[in-house]
Amino acid sequence: MKPLFFKTGCRHFAAIAAGLLLAGAFPKFGVAGFAWVAPALILFAARGQNSCDAFRVGYVAGISFWLASLYWLLLIPVSGFPILGWISLAAFLALFTAAWVWLLAGKIGEGSWARRNLWSLLGAAIWVALEMIRTRIFGGFPWNFIGVSQFKLVPLIQIASVTGVYGISFLVVWASLSFFSAARMVFAKPDSRFAWQPEIFLPLLVVAGLFAFGEMKLNGQNPAASTMRITIIQPSVPQNLIWDESQNTNRFQQLLLLSENALTNKTGLLVWPEAAVPELSANNYVAITNLIRTHHVWMIFNADDVVPRPDATNEYDNDDFNAAFLFDPDGNCAAIYHKQKLVAFGEYIPLVRWLPFVKWFTPITGGYETGNSPVQFEMNDLKIKTAPLICFEDTFPQLARKSVRDDTDFLVNLTNDGWFGRSAQQWEHMANAIFRAVENGVPLVRACNNGVTCWIDANGRVREMFKNGTGDVYGVGAMTFELPLQSHAQTFYNRHGDWFGWGCVGVASLIFIRKIIKKKNPIT
Repeated sequence: MKPLFFKTGCRHFAAIAAGLLLAGAFPKFGVAGFAWVAPALILFAARGQNSCDAFRVGYVAGISFWLASLYWLLLIPVSGFPILGWISLAAFLALFTAAWVWLLAGKIGEGSWARRNLWSLLGAAIWVALEMIRTRIFGGFPWNFIGVSQFKLVPLIQIASVTGVYGISFLVVWASLSFFSAARMVFAKPDSRFAWQPEIFLPLLVVAGLFAFGEMKLNGQNPAASTMRITIIQPSVPQNLIWDESQNTNRFQQLLLLSENALTNKTGLLVWPEAAVPELSANNYVAITNLIRTHHVWMIFNADDVVPRPDATNEYDNDDFNAAFLFDPDGNCAAIYHKQKLVAFGEYIPLVRWLPFVKWFTPITGGYETGNSPVQFEMNDLKIKTAPLICFEDTFPQLARKSVRDDTDFLVNLTNDGWFGRSAQQWEHMANAIFRAVENGVPLVRACNNGVTCWIDANGRVREMFKNGTGDVYGVGAMTFELPLQSHAQTFYNRHGDWFGWGCVGVASLIFIRKIIKKKNPIT
């Protein structure tokens, strides 16, 4: 029993190491190369195991990754819920890694050269399929796809304009499994100096080709026809003060003062982040419209939108929406967008109708209604259109794609990441958001409560980032910049959507069916 226990312990240790290695590929460590190694290490830990044991190895790797990369959930300033939510979410998300290993279990990386390469390709397709499912199941959690870890490799990620971020994920996993096969050949044929080279030839050729494609795309950009001056306010309000109603007046006055000081530069658009406005009361409404009229500026801000129900019987019979508002320079409301992707246990409580006790384990007591469509914010006199996203909506590829039309000039995201202190969360969020710009070929403006406030160009380059006078990304202040505006053709991804991802789902489905049939009818 001891040798078996030791062997199992070593496998689980390798799986934990693989999960932590993958976590290190994302901010704040951000070593992109770790992502090219981690999938291979996970399968190395599961090699030679039956399906059930391989599933366990994958689960250990998955939960290690998610516990490490989502540690910032523990920073939510409420008692009890953070550790429960952290463990529960990680435990659920680990199932996807476990399922990936389970589907690949058996003769991992064995057979002829053609079979080994096919195995690597299928492994990459299954990984992408599971990311596609994770984006959509139970409302979706498209956080930290493995392809997102490559956000700093700007030429490489240009392929996202064709395949979405899923193409990058496929490439990373395919290369990782090919490296696994190459390492295996080194040990299988120690006398052959070149036995490993055929294993990595194809993925390296594709990587080189994609870098060349990316460089041509980056170098082929037309100069901007015009620019728009935008000012973003970063109030950096701690989450505990956002919940403190006694501080509402003080923090709103500070927001107005920051804006007044920043609007001496003839800005075209003023943007406030999510949760900046304590409440859209009558007094606050007057103050906001006076600010707008005084400086004759377009403005986008976030607040609750209370809408009477069609069958309302009293003044309290309303639906509440987390909303983005566009006001014109005359102080009139020009458009309203209702958030479509709500945060589970933060903005709504899943299953509360059937399991009412669940609300006692969450930091909220009520919930928002869900918006049903994207909205274009059109600034008529400027002939500029933007599409708003709220909070983590900029991590959903399919949502951002539906928001960008052929005449959309840029995306704007209003978010409050102050829930998580000064953690890796803000940087992970920005890394995820970068791909929405590349996929749709438009710039992305990010207005954040405490970072990372910045603007990202249509190729995924972070052009300017807010820092206060001391260089603090998380501090209080304002950022003004010139956003280049140019006509753009719709990207292939924007026109056709997740064709690549759905293709991988189809492949993975066939593999799943084959595995189930084979299990029910084993060859004797």
